[in-house]
Amino acid sequence: MTIRVVGIGGSIRSDSQSERTLSAVLAGARQAGAETTTLAGADLVLPFYDPSVTDRTDSARRLVDVLRNADGVILVSPGYHGTVSGLVKNALDYVEDLRGDARPYLDGRAVGCVGTAQGWQAAVSTLTALRSIVHALRGWPTPLGAALHAGEVRFDEDGGCTDAKTAGTLHTIGEQVVDFARRRHG
Repeated sequence: MTIRVVGIGGSIRSDSQSERTLSAVLAGARQAGAETTTLAGADLVLPFYDPSVTDRTDSARRLVDVLRNADGVILVSPGYHGTVSGLVKNALDYVEDLRGDARPYLDGRAVGCVGTAQGWQAAVSTLTALRSIVHALRGWPTPLGAALHAGEVRFDEDGGCTDAKTAGTLHTIGEQVVDFARRRHG
């Protein structure tokens, strides 16, 4: 059985450190045998979510369809003023379109969460906010999450990380998402 994991995150700035972080976690999921899809940057530039508007843009429909078919999810958000970026939060608001599904919202899906910021306080509070959002959407945050101080840990263009321990943590988060999905389907 193919395990499908979708990664959502990054910022409007293409190839941002948070997007590189997302790629590192998804690499761990791929190494664990998952098929992965990345929705980052421009993929997440969506109209503000409005539940009273039923017509969706192509990119909003793609986001919802990819999530609907996902066995697991990875969320990476930069910390903006101590919490999740508006870009990531708005994308997660579209999960409301799954409310009537057989698996509503993120029900039964493991979700790996990572917060990145230029300081520890914002990185930790962003991670906490992501985990709270996942709980509200009926998802299962993985036991391991990560808060990254972007001033201390960097990623190069090839996905290499300046800190081996951090690289291992991100890899493990991806593995945990796949492991949970396999157990759930097993």
